[in-house]
Amino acid sequence: MNFEPYPFEKLNNLLKNITPTSKYEASVLTIGEPQFETPEFIQKALCESAQLLKKYPKTSGEQELRDAQKEFMSKRFGVKLRDEQIIPTFGTREVLFNFPQFLLFDKEEATMAFTNPFYQIYEGAAIASKAKMVFLNLNESNNFKPQINEEELSKCDLVILNFPNNPTSSVLTLEELGEWVYLALKHNFVLLNDECYSEIYTNKPIPSLLEAAHHVGNTTLKNILVINSISKRSSAPGLRSGFIAGDEVILKEYMKYRTYVGCASPLPLQSAAASAWREEEHVSLSREIYKKNFTLAKEILGTPIPEATFYIWLKVDNAIEFTQKLYKNYNIKVLPGEYLAREDAQGNNPGKSFVRIALVEDENKTKNALLKIKECLS
Repeated sequence: MNFEPYPFEKLNNLLKNITPTSKYEASVLTIGEPQFETPEFIQKALCESAQLLKKYPKTSGEQELRDAQKEFMSKRFGVKLRDEQIIPTFGTREVLFNFPQFLLFDKEEATMAFTNPFYQIYEGAAIASKAKMVFLNLNESNNFKPQINEEELSKCDLVILNFPNNPTSSVLTLEELGEWVYLALKHNFVLLNDECYSEIYTNKPIPSLLEAAHHVGNTTLKNILVINSISKRSSAPGLRSGFIAGDEVILKEYMKYRTYVGCASPLPLQSAAASAWREEEHVSLSREIYKKNFTLAKEILGTPIPEATFYIWLKVDNAIEFTQKLYKNYNIKVLPGEYLAREDAQGNNPGKSFVRIALVEDENKTKNALLKIKECLS
């Protein structure tokens, strides 16, 4: 398998011969990892369940965790799921990599479409599945929303959307998501939305693809799946708690596959995760922090406040040169957008001329970094 180097490896190679100034403290704004303490009640739940280490975890997940995740989906999106419609997972990265391999294994000339730019696991899964890739470009001309080409979609077996979007921060409305549900039924492809940023919104709650499926009458969730994670929501990426939910016919067979994968989450992690999925106050507090950071960015850089995520997709003249200059002169790391995207058939890379800035620090550190970025831009 010929995998592309990961974006952060490319960044390290880009900056390896540059010595950053010692005038400023290092600031890393490249990775989507909240730089805040995991809430104390989650840590306490983890410690109190340490005795469960003596037991093997079930591949299907403990009922306590499954119930907490179903409760989350019901309260947040009004979608009531049965046990057969949700599988607790070891985060979502493993699902995004192994689910396409499961789904596409028996497909001749398998075809997989996904948003571009993208989380690189999508591409890795396509390579591992020997699938043809179709890029759904997100750029200024389409307001960072995927254009619909039914001729291409009719040939797809799996389509992965990612809304709220990493890295562009764009979102799809309930009606726009519903249109994709119609397409999945019309052309009989499996549609999966990566919703890991659904809880990091700045104003009104962001809809789920499962919510949209119900909205347009697909109450069985045929061909429709979502994944979600606790990592961003609860500042707890180390808990590795996620789920995949939706079409129970697909999930029944996928569950069989997962018994061979060996990715069951340890029981103490599941217990702590169940506590986190059920609690909302800590999520509201996190949202306020990210909203303040976006407000600072608007005041300092003039960037609009996005509806969700904690990323700024900043347009610059030359992303590579800007990244190098920012690191050398200000000791700040950002990620060139072209590392998160690929050229399409016409040779266009929708990430070119953008950098991704992750606003995952506290207010003071964020303000200091943004002021330096402004100085570098000018």
